[in-house]
Amino acid sequence: TMMKIILGLIPFDSGTVEVCGNRPGSAPARAQVAYLPENAAFHPALTGQEQIAHYLSLRGESPKLAMNLLERVGLHEAARRRIGTYSKGMRQRVGLAQALIGKPRLLVLDEPTSGLDPVSRRDFYALLDGLATEGASILLSSHALTEVEARTDRILILSGGRMVAFGALGDLRRTADLPVAVHVTPRNGYATEIAAALPGAIRVNGDLRLNCPQDEKLPILAQIASFGDKVADIEVVPPSLEDIYSHFSQRDGQ
Repeated sequence: TMMKIILGLIPFDSGTVEVCGNRPGSAPARAQVAYLPENAAFHPALTGQEQIAHYLSLRGESPKLAMNLLERVGLHEAARRRIGTYSKGMRQRVGLAQALIGKPRLLVLDEPTSGLDPVSRRDFYALLDGLATEGASILLSSHALTEVEARTDRILILSGGRMVAFGALGDLRRTADLPVAVHVTPRNGYATEIAAALPGAIRVNGDLRLNCPQDEKLPILAQIASFGDKVADIEVVPPSLEDIYSHFSQRDGQ
């Protein structure tokens, strides 16, 4: 719904929405926004080059730019193949090439990696990283929280159609105030001694694991470090985006 409002496809009931300083759906807004749906559909009988050339013509731009766009998204070698022979990852790349026509300031991507294999996901996000570096803003919806965690500047969490949290990941972690996980790997023979000094620690395959409040993290790490060579390794695991999402959703009663 939010994406449809931003694209000007449906009206909003209250509040205000601006897209690059313009009213959603207005000509100036449309000129600066591109959209890639979860399942991009193209004519299976056309080649990638023919499809993008067609969209360039509709936009009033030279069809000769098609190969440049397809090369940019890694489809140069498959440009003259029919889209009906493309994998889903390749079709998503065609969709991204289409979205890049006109150098939009805002890209709206709806579950863009749904159904892609791990390699295709990695390559797709590498393309997005490059676009973001060039100055494009990217609004992306995803249920694959792990893969977007390290790539987002700001996160909006919706629950029951309402915004329950918004901000940078670090800010959301501080607001949620969830415990930090600490994993300790003792050297042989010292697990019992170290565990005795860490109330709440449990043994998992020879390691010690405990959760501690944010404000107790540094004292606990100092205590672990005091064991010196008796400790082989320490790993601090902050709350993940999935943990944060669960926290705010449950707090909202969902």
